[in-house]
Amino acid sequence: APAATLALLCGSAASVVVWKWLGKRHIQKKMEEARRTRDEGVKKMAKTIQQFREQVPSDKTDAILSLPLLKLSGRLQEGSLSPRTVLYTYVEKALEVTQQTNCVQYFIPECEEQLQEIQQQREKGLLYGIPVSIKDHIGHKGHLSTCGLVKFLGTPEQEDSVLVKVLKRQGAIPFAKTNVPQSLFNYDCSNLIFGQTLNPLNHQKTPGGSSGGEGALIAGGGSLLGIGSDIGGSIRLPCSFCGLCGLKPTAERLSAWPIPSFITDISSHPMPVPCALGPMARDVDSLSLCMKALLCKEMFQLDPTVPPIPFNEEVYSSSSPLRIGYYDTDGYFPLPPCMRRAVQETREALQAAGHEMVLFSPLHIHHVMTELFLKTFFADGGRAWLDVFTGNFVDPSLKPQVNFCRIPRLGKKLLALILKPLVSSWLHSQSRDSSTIHTPKKLKCSWHASPFLPQVYRSEFITQWRELQLDVMLCPVLGPAFTMGFPGKLLSAISSTMLYNVLNFPAGVVPVSTVTEDDEEELKLYRGCCDDPWDRTLKQAVAGAVGLPVAVQCVALPWQDELCLRFMKEVETLSRAK
Repeated sequence: APAATLALLCGSAASVVVWKWLGKRHIQKKMEEARRTRDEGVKKMAKTIQQFREQVPSDKTDAILSLPLLKLSGRLQEGSLSPRTVLYTYVEKALEVTQQTNCVQYFIPECEEQLQEIQQQREKGLLYGIPVSIKDHIGHKGHLSTCGLVKFLGTPEQEDSVLVKVLKRQGAIPFAKTNVPQSLFNYDCSNLIFGQTLNPLNHQKTPGGSSGGEGALIAGGGSLLGIGSDIGGSIRLPCSFCGLCGLKPTAERLSAWPIPSFITDISSHPMPVPCALGPMARDVDSLSLCMKALLCKEMFQLDPTVPPIPFNEEVYSSSSPLRIGYYDTDGYFPLPPCMRRAVQETREALQAAGHEMVLFSPLHIHHVMTELFLKTFFADGGRAWLDVFTGNFVDPSLKPQVNFCRIPRLGKKLLALILKPLVSSWLHSQSRDSSTIHTPKKLKCSWHASPFLPQVYRSEFITQWRELQLDVMLCPVLGPAFTMGFPGKLLSAISSTMLYNVLNFPAGVVPVSTVTEDDEEELKLYRGCCDDPWDRTLKQAVAGAVGLPVAVQCVALPWQDELCLRFMKEVETLSRAK
């Protein structure tokens, strides 16, 4: 009998091992198939470009890549350049950039159909003939929206998202879907299906995330306009890391429909941090043209939840002096010296240009990160987020965050008591008893029992803003580009961008400088909050960045997206005049 029992146990154990092995093999096969599909698409697109080059030599099209969007648009509108020539010139460059940085998941072969479609339109749209790249999860009919997760392989989108429909109606040609970090909840850019995306300016650095594929493609010259999304800095961080301009609009200003289902599952609480879609480009005028094109009748008809507010050109074109609030630290996570220098130099340039500068001190950022961000997404101890990894391997860049979530509740509470506030805010947010809070209703009750409500904080912030009679705000953004692997270790470092997701204020990023040798020397003296392990980790993350872009963040009140862009344009003009 003991022998039979032992044999049964051994047989059961062997069955479990075989079952797990088969499960892993199935996942690996799905990932391999996705990579094969991508590679075949790249080969087909390369063949199309070769045929194009037999007809149009590259010396006739090289100048196209250096044209700013507004000038290129003008040439397309007047007919001196053909949409076909522009499209294939950019596809050729994108093939080169993705070979170097691994930024494109798929090329969109239907771009050739869209090319025929726009030539039959009676009126040329505002983006007529402009090639546009789109982030992975923005739906395009017939293509995957994977979010870097195996569970979404094999289920292509049944129709275009609202935003893609409007881009096409305005004459744009979506031609590529770009890479993202696994699950989108990371500001690195790596997943186990399509791999790690590199920063084109320095291959040891990450392009940022989660719109990192967009950042790398545009910074490498393979696209001149892209659409990203931002739920904690996912447009602004890649723009900061890659030296681009990007706008996170007021969340409801552009249609985000449909939002990936797992994001709504994770953040389906009464007061979620809203997901905003927005443009990324090389200059502010490109962002402005994109917003003007998208804020049209078609957008308002296709998604009735979007307020029918057309683009206000008068506000964007205004040159009246502004009253500008500013700060160079939020008091929560001190940024590297070069980022604070960028704010100080920009403040001086704005003041010299006749704008009025007013010192501002954002309040309660620790509570914003702990109560309004982390507890919104991880009110259930991170269980909903961990569920998205079912049937997936975890990408190494996400393992620090995933491992935190997997610590038992009691272990999190003990660690939160021992560790410093910088990491204990993350741990506290996930050490909540799941029997106490794990539903939207219970979370809502807990907020009503707390004096720190999201709408109260927003009201207090706006009151502080109005008491100072501010038009806009100048503030820092996280940067310069991190060395790969570090974003997953420093979630709290995104407080500078996350604040404006919680508030739902329009916020944009503009590059104004580059890291100097002096900045690198000053970094050696950086102590952060208290020279603890996380301050030292940040120091390691940004070291070795001489020559990389340094940016600032520009902010306006909700629904004043045009004023935000107008301020960004002013900052851009002054920085380029240096």
